[in-house]
Amino acid sequence: MEQATIARSYASALFELAERNNDYESYARSLAGVVALLDTDRRTRDFLRSPKIEVETKKRVVQSAFAGRVPPLFLNFLMVVLDKRRQGLLRDMAREYDQLMDDRLGRVNVQVTLARPPDARELADISAKLTRLTARSVIPHVQVEPAILGGIIVRWGDRLLDGSLRRRLVSLRGRLLDASLPAQQHPSTTRG
Repeated sequence: MEQATIARSYASALFELAERNNDYESYARSLAGVVALLDTDRRTRDFLRSPKIEVETKKRVVQSAFAGRVPPLFLNFLMVVLDKRRQGLLRDMAREYDQLMDDRLGRVNVQVTLARPPDARELADISAKLTRLTARSVIPHVQVEPAILGGIIVRWGDRLLDGSLRRRLVSLRGRLLDASLPAQQHPSTTRG
């Protein structure tokens, strides 16, 4: 089975657990916390991924570290992940889980590129306009790129809206270069 499909299956199973408990956010935070730990602590990552360490040893350590800090069903989920030796897919599982949660809650993550950092009011206006445009609650992820000169570029899914000043100037330049100028008549040719 392809890695993405496996990660999606595990994320779906975790999402069902969260749904039964009406607790999407807590499970998302728990999964994100585990992924952050693996990203930042090389020793933990090496410990969990090492084929030389018995699964039961890994499970005891994880149980001890996370008991009382994460929902019990989430901890059970981690035990299954360890049993099946899928801990290398936790980051992918987290991404898939977040997508499932966003879909359920009617949210969409949108990449917004601006020429300068927006203030809180501008960001709220952008978010409101994009929410109307997408008919979903928008979570903007702002990237600052001075090269666009002004305006905004919005990406979500496979869609791109380029309202940058740079694109408009390039388009205007192209139209000006392609435009044919009317032939000028000399005053001597118009007299009869």
